[in-house]
Amino acid sequence: MIKLDLNTSEFDDYYSRYIDKLPAKTELRKGFETGKNDIINFFESIPEKKLTFRYQPNKWNVLEVLQHQIDTERIFMYRCFRIARRDRTPLAGFDQNIYVEPSRATSKSIKELLNEFILNRHHSISLLNSFTDQDLSFIGTASGCDMSARAAAFTIIGHDIWHQEVIQNNYL
Repeated sequence: MIKLDLNTSEFDDYYSRYIDKLPAKTELRKGFETGKNDIINFFESIPEKKLTFRYQPNKWNVLEVLQHQIDTERIFMYRCFRIARRDRTPLAGFDQNIYVEPSRATSKSIKELLNEFILNRHHSISLLNSFTDQDLSFIGTASGCDMSARAAAFTIIGHDIWHQEVIQNNYL
């Protein structure tokens, strides 16, 4: 299954900002593996003094951005799971900003956060490998809009690229 298989009717236009970051031939499961390595290499390359830097007072620091990526993957894989299992119960949205403070990301080392990311990503890959392409094509409702299980998963890897670009452009 590749990104090109997605129809725009499978997700709200808001998620295009992430999905459009992916090349058309991005294979979903391979994209999670490649993305894992890209994230590890990217965050390991950031100088320690930049990890708690904020380019504006109200913006997250680099550690908080990584925690946000981990939390978002958890939420979107939960959406993917529920939708792929044919659960038609509408899934609520979430306020990403309220997750930051209780995550205590700034008190974690980059090594701890990357370990959390790796464990979570392995869980996501395992879950994706348990689904058929038909399962991933099923459409449910998330944040009041139609979303396929595969769109939820593709959003994750595009979201990672989005935040790497934000960090590269604003933090480094």
